[in-house]
Amino acid sequence: MADASIARASDQVASEGRRDRSSGQGSFARVAGYTISRAIALFITIVIGVYATILIANMGGYVDEIRSAQIEESVAIGVSQNPEYRSLTSAQRQELVAGIVEVERRRLGLDRPFMVRSFTYLTNALTLDLGRSEYISSDRGSRQVRQVILERLAPTLILFASANLILFFVAIFVGLFLSRRYGSWLDRFVIALAPTSAAPSWFFGIFLILIFAALLGVLPFGGMVATPPPPDRLDYALSVLRHLILPVSAIIIGAVFITIYSWRTFFLIYSSEDYVEMAKAKGLPSNTIERRYVLRPTLPTIITSFALLVIQLWTGGIVLETVFNWPGLGRLLFQAINLFDTPIIVASVVIFAYLLAVTVFLLDIVYALVDPRVKVDSGGAV
Repeated sequence: MADASIARASDQVASEGRRDRSSGQGSFARVAGYTISRAIALFITIVIGVYATILIANMGGYVDEIRSAQIEESVAIGVSQNPEYRSLTSAQRQELVAGIVEVERRRLGLDRPFMVRSFTYLTNALTLDLGRSEYISSDRGSRQVRQVILERLAPTLILFASANLILFFVAIFVGLFLSRRYGSWLDRFVIALAPTSAAPSWFFGIFLILIFAALLGVLPFGGMVATPPPPDRLDYALSVLRHLILPVSAIIIGAVFITIYSWRTFFLIYSSEDYVEMAKAKGLPSNTIERRYVLRPTLPTIITSFALLVIQLWTGGIVLETVFNWPGLGRLLFQAINLFDTPIIVASVVIFAYLLAVTVFLLDIVYALVDPRVKVDSGGAV
């Protein structure tokens, strides 16, 4: 009898273990399916945006016509200045020019209809295989678009990663601090400064340059490193940090007050919930109450608003990097627009599209991690 009971208990434990493993595998499959579906959706969005950029940047094929005319003009000038072709008649010279132009147009794919070329441009753009730029070159002298873009990507990531990390933690700690001191003079001061965040970060950057670079002379006007660059690695890093102070400060000043005001409001709302009052009645420490019962429930909302802020900062980086002469993607795109360097324009838009997509994708992942209430159903939705 006892042996039968033990056997039944053993079978029950084994059955529950199989169900747990099956449930775990099913949860992993749902999460993997949702992740893949989100990645595909974001990639389709990128493809549509990049293709629209190609159509706009090429003016529906008009830029390719300009390039064909430039090729014909440069070939004609080269033939006319070549002493080997001076003995040719005018008709022979025109025939030679036409043949060279045709070979060059075929090499560049300009002999095909623009709509056919546009899909080739799309494939090349998504892989940053856009050949050579029209005018802009990298610091090493290369005019390969991929080399130029990757060279400018690192400075942009350094600038915005530093500014966003500082902004995130400063806004959280100050917001929590103000939520404990609701109505104080500091709280009213931050509320009064919140509307200043309507101005873009480069606007504050101009004033920072005037004060700390022009008047006081304690910080550099712009750039990423001193000229000439320090040979020692430590001195080089310190020089980069010194050049980061003003642009990072401009980004933080342009967003910190409205961010603190917004998050402080979230903290106030959640701190008045019944479960918070219950925790206070139990005598829990204030730090524990803030961490478990105020900060944790607000994290999904805070992370969502912060991700939207990061996207806004990405799009505003063009003017900011130009103001500070920062050698990043924003300044590169500004230069390419002025020079109408179509390959660089398209490649810059592709990189920004990838950065925005990665931001949104990571937001979905982090959102599910910080909020245990978020579940992925069988349809792939959160």
